[in-house]
Amino acid sequence: MADMETARRYRFGVFEVDSATGELRRRGIRIRLHAQPFQVLLLLLERPGGLLTREDISKELWPDGTFVDYEHGVNSALNRLREALGDSAANPRFIETLARKGYRFLAPVETLSESAISPTQAGELQVAAADQPLAAELVEIPPQTDARLLNKMLASPHELPNISLSISRRLFLLFQLMYLSFYIGALANLPEIEDLVSPLPKAAHIMTILIVTAAILIPVRAFLLCTVLFRAPGARKQFLRIWGFLLPFDVLWALSPFLLLHHIDYGVAVACMALLVYSPFVQRSLTLMGACDESAAASTFPR
Repeated sequence: MADMETARRYRFGVFEVDSATGELRRRGIRIRLHAQPFQVLLLLLERPGGLLTREDISKELWPDGTFVDYEHGVNSALNRLREALGDSAANPRFIETLARKGYRFLAPVETLSESAISPTQAGELQVAAADQPLAAELVEIPPQTDARLLNKMLASPHELPNISLSISRRLFLLFQLMYLSFYIGALANLPEIEDLVSPLPKAAHIMTILIVTAAILIPVRAFLLCTVLFRAPGARKQFLRIWGFLLPFDVLWALSPFLLLHHIDYGVAVACMALLVYSPFVQRSLTLMGACDESAAASTFPR
């Protein structure tokens, strides 16, 4: 990474990069980026249009004698960087993958002088950054979800841990299979469930809601399974787009353990319900950690 004597500032698209302060900004708003993804960004900006190999990245991030999983480390750094830039491996605007070779920065890069921004303009940028939410710059917000609530409650990509892409994918798939088993199991045991809810007020309405929501959500879960299994382009954006739609249904089906009261007691049902209320937020986090990333191919290939 460039030191203070050779520090440079770059501009590409709506982004600006300051190698001295380690800051990435979008229209003046600072985007948090960990040190390793930032180093990769600097390497790309120093050779726009040129080839950056995975070996070049490994040598910069991990000096000789450092023992790490280079493949996972490089993949993780590129994923974080693409998240911050709002880029995609399938339809790249900034970072293009060159199969079995490395990466190339596509956008025109302008090297800025120290006087490119005056102190007055810098102050204005700080005010603008304070007035606008950071989460909106980092992740696509589902249309049914309030941005202020997201800022307060939901994790941003930079706040999540680095885990293996294969692990995040498997966990995400297990969640979809879990929900499918709920829906199919409920439809397969309608007489038992009807007997259980019959003493409740509006039992007929409860049964109708159960049947209709299960019938709607079975194809939705099958779609998500296929999307992740076959690494469909734009899978991450698709899930984040429908996450707000799925959230109320997932919270509603968190009550499903109470459909098993013929077999379990209330305490177990309450404990399972509490875990299920949390599950939609876990799925969102897994998505941001790469579970739905179409570029999560075999780690032996550059992404």
